Parts: sequence; C-alpha cells; structure tokens
Amino acid sequence: MKHLLTIKELTQSQLLALLDLAKKIKANPADYRHALAGKSVVMLFEKPSLRTRVSFDIGIHKLGGHCLYLDQQNGALGKRESVADFAGNLSCWADAIVARTFSHKTIEGLAEFGTVPVINALSDLYHPCQALADFLTLSEQLGDLSKVKLAYVGDGNNVTHSLMIGAAILGASMTVICPEGHFPDGLIVNEVQQLAAENGGSLILTSDIAALEGQDAVYTDTWISMGDQTELSDIEAKFNPYQINQPLMDQYKVKYFMHCLPAHRGVEVTDEVMDGKGSLILQQAENRMHAQNAVLVTLLS
Repeated sequence: MKHLLTIKELTQSQLLALLDLAKKIKANPADYRHALAGKSVVMLFEKPSLRTRVSFDIGIHKLGGHCLYLDQQNGALGKRESVADFAGNLSCWADAIVARTFSHKTIEGLAEFGTVPVINALSDLYHPCQALADFLTLSEQLGDLSKVKLAYVGDGNNVTHSLMIGAAILGASMTVICPEGHFPDGLIVNEVQQLAAENGGSLILTSDIAALEGQDAVYTDTWISMGDQTELSDIEAKFNPYQINQPLMDQYKVKYFMHCLPAHRGVEVTDEVMDGKGSLILQQAENRMHAQNAVLVTLLS
C-alpha cells in the first residue's frame, strides 16, 4: 500500500491486517510510542473538522511523530498554487500528507505529483478513514466481519461509498436504503458489486425501510453533505420516513446504531437512539485515531 485514497487499493488480507494492527495499537499504545519517531506529517484541510483533525493530531503525537496543520488560509488548493506544486513542495519536507478536500481529484493530484504517502481524510467521493474506524468498531462488537449485516439509511454519500467498498472487500452483507434519487454513485455501485462477488459479500440497494429487518447495525449520516447548499426544508418530506428513531430500531430489532458525526439530532436520528445503549458513536469516534494510526504505521514504518 503506497497511499490510502479509497480503500479499493486494499486486498481483503491487507484490510484485515490494518484492522488487526489497529487493535494492537489500541490495546498496547506504549509499544508504538516511537513508531513515527523523526517523521513529520502535514495535514492539509479545505473543510472544517473536529474528529478528523484531533484524532490525527493526537494520534501522530502518540506515535512519536510531528504534525503540522494547514487550513485554507491561502484559498482552496489549486487556486493560489497548483496541486502539483503543492504536492511537490510538501514532499520536500513532510513524510506524509493527510488531506481533507472538497474534490477527490485534489486527493488524486496530491498522490500523483507528490513523492510521499497521501491519506484521504475525506473528499466528496470517499471517507476511507471513517470506514476503517467503523469496521474496527463492528469487529469489536460482532467478531467475524464476513458475517456482519450492516444497513446504511439516508443520503448515498462519500461515507456510504467507503462503507460499501469496505464491506464488499471483507465479504460482509450491506444494505443501502435511500429515498429515490439519493442513491450512491452508480459507477461506484458497479465496482462494489464486482468486489462483493469476488469476496463472497453482498450489496442490496432499496428505498424500502423494511429492509432493516435482520440487520446487525444501522448507520446513518446527515441528509445534506458538507458544502451542499440544499435547504433542509426542500428534502425533509422525502427523508422523514428514513429518520432513525427508537420505534424503528425496536420494530426491526436492530441492536446497534452508528453515525460518523456530526449529527443533526432530531433530524436524521433522535436523541433517544443517539444516547441509547446500542449507540456506538463514541466507540467509532475513538477508533478513528486507532484506525488512522494503523494506516500511518503501515505507510511510514
């Protein structure tokens, strides 16, 4: 693995090895406190962040590395200075680049023109670090990931894409439940169907909320992605039947709830579910750091 851009670059054995390493780092952090000694990582963010920035910053420090944060103080990447020049210059000083960008093409450009590993910390198409943390969380709760049944409910977005890809590689069963017109990207769906067939997994896309029946966990995200100018009032009627609430969890006997956060409480999910005993949101948030640390150690050690 040279970069982490989408998760598609990983084989099943590589993905399982990353998750296993994340568990080891989480269980025995002292064993890895010098893993990134002498290494410097630049975090290049066009979008605001809480979990991604803090988990990378503290995680790199816990591994003995040095972290430098660059926001969009000089404008979006590619405007004041080309992505190629940005990547080339940063590669002169940094050992890796962690980028959170509006366009996935920017991530690809950093990887193409730089000479150091690039980690996608979120783009418009993918959120691989989040998916790694999510599958780490599911593994801790349910064990064998190839037997997991995961449902995603809501807007088909970058998180959905990465979850679908990860589930397909792991041979898990994934059901994506979206309102009509809000399904994941068709090209990515086709790729995932092929990956699932190769690895013994499955992918179902439907608008029927009853497909929650028999799922181990339900995952949702905001109905409007960051940077999307759509007003909630424009889509609320279409999405309201897809709100995750306790009656829905009880009706379909779904044990666990997941969300990448930030959440709009009372919109895509109720407080009762967010704060309920089946909520894994804080475990997911904690596991962001451990999963990302596993990626950093794999790329830089």
